[in-house]
Amino acid sequence: MYRYKLFFCLCFTVLLGCVDSKTEEKHMETSEIKAVEKVAVPILNLEEANRLAKLPLDCIQTEYPNKLNQVIGGDEDLQSPQALHPAFYGCFDWHSAVHGHWSLVSLLKQFPDLNAREESIAMLLENMSEEHMKIEVSYFFGKHNSSWERTYGWAWLLKLAEELHTWENPNARVLESNLQPLTDVIVGKYLEFLPKLNYPIRVGEHPNTAFGLSFAYDYAKTVGNTELKTLIEQRAKDFYSNDAGCPLSWEPSGFDFLSPCLEEAALMKRVLSSEDYKIWLDKFLPQLKNKNFTVETGKVSDRTDGKLVHLDGVNFSRAWSLNEIAKDLPDYVHLKNVANQHINYTLPNIVGDSYEGGHWLGSFAIYALNSVQRD
Repeated sequence: MYRYKLFFCLCFTVLLGCVDSKTEEKHMETSEIKAVEKVAVPILNLEEANRLAKLPLDCIQTEYPNKLNQVIGGDEDLQSPQALHPAFYGCFDWHSAVHGHWSLVSLLKQFPDLNAREESIAMLLENMSEEHMKIEVSYFFGKHNSSWERTYGWAWLLKLAEELHTWENPNARVLESNLQPLTDVIVGKYLEFLPKLNYPIRVGEHPNTAFGLSFAYDYAKTVGNTELKTLIEQRAKDFYSNDAGCPLSWEPSGFDFLSPCLEEAALMKRVLSSEDYKIWLDKFLPQLKNKNFTVETGKVSDRTDGKLVHLDGVNFSRAWSLNEIAKDLPDYVHLKNVANQHINYTLPNIVGDSYEGGHWLGSFAIYALNSVQRD
């Protein structure tokens, strides 16, 4: 009799476990398909373009304040920002000046009726003259600044070159031709540096390797530079193929304007096949597949602080990374809503704000909005 009772108890326990398991599975399925609050899709229209164009127009020829970030080798290096960098001297620092120029090109290309069209073109032609570019090129051959702006400034320079290359306008051909010697220098810098980089740089600021490779890859793919494209594909796989369980919950750090996890995921989306990427992403950031995935927007406590305001940028860069990840992958389409949340949260903050954010955040906003339109 005891054995029968024991057998009955075991059967009941197993049955109860199956019911609990099915209940848990049902709960998981329900949670995955639970309705998520949808936010408005941000749109870069003419009104928004005119608003955002004011930011680069107000800074690409504003020399001071300025952060040169240079190594001083002698008295001859102590020159004004405009003397050292006659093309890209404004917007507080060199890389912000570069992507300020990119911002104008991007807006001009998309909106022929931009209010400040003639003014914008005139400023671009004045700054990016052939003579100015010769001086910009010479700076990269200075004894003490060979690694200058590596790789954040390099990446934005190639993004500017890519934008000019795809703009069907006579002025674009002049600007692209003038920029080409500097573009060639930066391509050469990538080709020289990437084989020597043993480990990727996984920070949320300028040196982030994944970000630097993503923009350079876009350029190489657009202009058909097979050597650079192939090298980036190989180096990205070398650096990141075996990564798993990226600690997204650790982000953002206090000064981040890039997401190390999401920038890496966006880069690998570019270089892997769709099937290989889905396998890789499921190991790297498995939580992204959950239909209820969300991540809190970065919060800025003081927009007059040049470092703290970086967190406005992380919201835009998360958005463009999430949109890149979701593109052409139906299982990840819900990430677009998370991207939209981040753009909508930060976009109202960047115009009419202090110079600490105004000199660079417009470019991030435009690129994030473009990522919505590209989909």
